[in-house]
Amino acid sequence: MSAAGPLGEYLRARRELIGPGDVGLPAHGRRRVPGLRREEAALLAGISADYYLRLEQGRDRHPSTQVVEALARALRLDADAAAHLHGLARPVPPRRAARPSERVPVGIRQLVGSWAETPAFVHGRHLDVLFANPAATALAPIFTAGVNLLRAVFLDPSVPALYPALTAVAANAVAGLRAQVGPEVDDPRLIELVEELTAGSERFRRLWARHDVTARAGGGVRVFQHPELGELALRYEKLTISGTTQSLVVYHAEPGSPSARSLTRLARRAAPP
Repeated sequence: MSAAGPLGEYLRARRELIGPGDVGLPAHGRRRVPGLRREEAALLAGISADYYLRLEQGRDRHPSTQVVEALARALRLDADAAAHLHGLARPVPPRRAARPSERVPVGIRQLVGSWAETPAFVHGRHLDVLFANPAATALAPIFTAGVNLLRAVFLDPSVPALYPALTAVAANAVAGLRAQVGPEVDDPRLIELVEELTAGSERFRRLWARHDVTARAGGGVRVFQHPELGELALRYEKLTISGTTQSLVVYHAEPGSPSARSLTRLARRAAPP
């Protein structure tokens, strides 16, 4: 962690992603660095350039709610990114005891295990797969208990063949990790994971430096290239599990579609004899 702290690092990263033209400012003179200048970000937020500099350098780490909201508007943050900024400005007190091991609630395990034709798995706050049903593992071997999804996406040489849109998958995974850990960037497990991936993947280094975040819950479409069944276009729903730092991810297909028929065949192959 740099002297700027998580808030300062985040402000700088987001500022460097916005050009003056994006916010209606003239681009006068030659720019030696990408994005907005600090004084431009301060102007847009309605604060002094000196105060903004103190925030980026970590000399002031707890701006008021009004200032945080002004910064979110100035940096064109969406709802998820703005919530992350608020969390960095108002971090939770450090935990006195070690975080307990992540145990998937029994009811969730029973529910996920009962979905024979619906791939589903549970992951923890560091994107470790904690539980997966047979359909999920048959869809993608990385959906197996014990696998870390970040390591798989960035370090497993078999994963690019699984995801035709690997660039989007990788970006979503990194943004998802940022959302999961929130302001707790001094978490030892997170530090270990980030150091490993930074050393092993240039793609991860670039994405982590952007400080993107995405909602812990949401959905979308994911395309898989299965070695036997070919292409499957599946919708996914990501849900938070109440009372935990875990998320439930469920994949399903449009009824009657080729992908739905492929899921049925997949379930038959995954079923125990």
